[in-house]
Amino acid sequence: MKVGLIGAGLQGTAIAYDLARQSDFEAIIVADLDLGRAERLAELDSTGRTEPRCLDAGQSAAVADLAREVDVLVSATYYGFNLGLARAAIAGGAHFCDLGGNNAVVDAELALDGEAQRAGVTLIPDCGLAPGMATVLGALALARHPSPDALHIRVGGLPLHPKPPLDYKLVFAPEGLINEYVEPARVLRDGRLVEVDSLTEVEPVVFAGFGPLEAFHTSGGSSTLPRTFCDRLRTLEYKTIRYPGHCERMRLLRDLGLMDAKPIRAWDRGVAVAPRDVLEALLADRLVDPDGDVVLVRVEASGPHERRQVRHVFELVDRGDPETGHTAMMRTTGYPAAIVAGMLARGEIRRPGAVPQELAVPGEPFLAALKARGFAITEREETA
Repeated sequence: MKVGLIGAGLQGTAIAYDLARQSDFEAIIVADLDLGRAERLAELDSTGRTEPRCLDAGQSAAVADLAREVDVLVSATYYGFNLGLARAAIAGGAHFCDLGGNNAVVDAELALDGEAQRAGVTLIPDCGLAPGMATVLGALALARHPSPDALHIRVGGLPLHPKPPLDYKLVFAPEGLINEYVEPARVLRDGRLVEVDSLTEVEPVVFAGFGPLEAFHTSGGSSTLPRTFCDRLRTLEYKTIRYPGHCERMRLLRDLGLMDAKPIRAWDRGVAVAPRDVLEALLADRLVDPDGDVVLVRVEASGPHERRQVRHVFELVDRGDPETGHTAMMRTTGYPAAIVAGMLARGEIRRPGAVPQELAVPGEPFLAALKARGFAITEREETA
């Protein structure tokens, strides 16, 4: 088996590490526009199976050539490239998965279903944390429950020691963070798929060992789940976990227009600037923190059964690994994508076409693979 990984940043580093631990991959080709970054990743693989390449993710012909060399292609680059990469994977006859997270891009990828089926390949977007790990755990929680009518997912990547002004540190690209805050969130209400504003409906959240937390709607986390389960569930929603007050502060920035992409002219200085570009640059500069991070995940399927309210819950608290240097966000985003890539390459996922993760990835083997990588996922059933 051979795998091609596009993107040698933080998430690409975690994916490459996990792929190298899967001994049945005979070659791991890491491609990045910055060859030096790809070479540094290759040097971390003591088995010598990782090969660095220089590749522009926007060059479809070059990506298709890479796809012809491998069994599966994994995108760990900017989500704006994913649709083109998916098309190139089809052209090259390789399976494809990515980290997803943007509803419009994912919808466009899933529209390639017919082309992927004719090529005999499988495309699975959204294979990171949320959507990703949380998506598969959500589908598994629903399968465990005897009669579910609701699915609630709460996920957050947080600094271990919050610092003002936002009590937050960047754990992925600022472009993706702002998208989560400005685009609408997809939910199910009374069995109907609707959109609600992000940064709304704040609720308290409790995790053992942590102080007060809050959760609120953000875009992208639920992805295809509401559409997949709209005929089965009355309620489905995804909310992001942060320290208290974060939502209010980010909503202030958004409502002031600092997340707007349309350029504005500053007085008479003759320069038009998109406020969002400035905010992204500031976040990238000010929210870098060498302190550790933690990822919190809670997935809850609930519904009535035998005159009781039954809840089936998966929960995870994950911290960075000092031995590998991987942050909690790197681990919980990169390792699940590598698991799916391995399943695709081995033929453990046999569903040609462009398929949502909750319909493609087998839940039990996926959960077992997560636990084998040291994720302390707990599972419990509660009744009321």
